[in-house]
Amino acid sequence: MIALLLAAGYATRLYPLTKDKPKSLLPLGKQLIIDYIVDAIDELDEVSKIVLVTNSRFAGQFTEWADSIAPSRNGKAPIVVLDDGTTDDTNKRGAIGDIIYSIKEENIDEDMVILAGDNIFTYSMKDMYDFYREKNAPTLIAINVPDYATRQRLAIAEIAEDGRVLGMEEKPREPKTEWGIYATYFYGREILPLFDKYIEEGHSPDAPGNFPSWLYKFTPVYAFKGNGECVDIGTPESYEAICKEYENR
Repeated sequence: MIALLLAAGYATRLYPLTKDKPKSLLPLGKQLIIDYIVDAIDELDEVSKIVLVTNSRFAGQFTEWADSIAPSRNGKAPIVVLDDGTTDDTNKRGAIGDIIYSIKEENIDEDMVILAGDNIFTYSMKDMYDFYREKNAPTLIAINVPDYATRQRLAIAEIAEDGRVLGMEEKPREPKTEWGIYATYFYGREILPLFDKYIEEGHSPDAPGNFPSWLYKFTPVYAFKGNGECVDIGTPESYEAICKEYENR
């Protein structure tokens, strides 16, 4: 299995913090944001390689980070940094565009776990992976989100008792459930060619949640109801708040 970290965004809402540094490399407590995500991936013995796709502006910084932690990763999946060749929001590929680019550049023909490279989460990757193996189908992470306004900013899923996704809507005006879908996805190798089909049909290459919103309509897709939370650090204020939470951990 290949783990793909999506880290090609520019996080403009966090300026000036992210004007010259990617959000993933901002400090959080005693580590960087990206370190927590890699620690979670390391729970999965099945992952043979971690691919981090980023843009030309930040590729050098991510390469320095990967080189700096390489000596401590003996026996763990190696980290490969991919430069997607983009430079700003005007020519970015979008998350789904970067997934397709990474699959082709790395000649990936095996199962994948795809994650946002800048979200902090506390649910168990191992538990989610076990659910994915049980269902043997594309699997999303679903988190219960009580706050109505927050749900309006997420992808919201209707989920059957066995976990199958019955409906999914990106940023709904009137959310139908409290189950928010965050950016952690398990896909089997047989699903990977469908990313090209999705784009060929003219769909948006941006948010990664758009792909499963299309996929569930013609093939079974499941949602693992995770115990924990996921935090997308979107503003300087939200970053300051989570830094205070993590400073004594």
